[in-house]
Amino acid sequence: MSKSRLAKRLARLVTSEICSVQDSSKYSAELRQIADEVAGVEVADKQSRFFKALADETRLRILKLLEVKEMCVCEVMAALDLTQPTTSHHLGILENAGLVKDRRHGKWVFYSIADPKLIEEMHKLKIL
Repeated sequence: MSKSRLAKRLARLVTSEICSVQDSSKYSAELRQIADEVAGVEVADKQSRFFKALADETRLRILKLLEVKEMCVCEVMAALDLTQPTTSHHLGILENAGLVKDRRHGKWVFYSIADPKLIEEMHKLKIL
């Protein structure tokens, strides 16, 4: 929606007396400030990555496996019958969301749960 249309809508809201403010442009600035305080873009982006990471059956299964033990990519591949690119893709998403971490040992990369307390809380909420 264009800014002018939005400004007109807010002005109509103010003049309708449904909203108890005097100046629609000032009110618009206040609304943006509230949005920045309670739903900042940076925080929302981090939360979005977190929930997107959990919104896939394969990634949930990987998390369950990593709760049992640290695993290298090939172990996850074998356990879930996935290809290497698919496994790496899913692990990358989980790592980007802060759910798993990697440890390199020569050419091998091992993955584990980044924050066991977070996983414990997810179990309490019956998310995982």
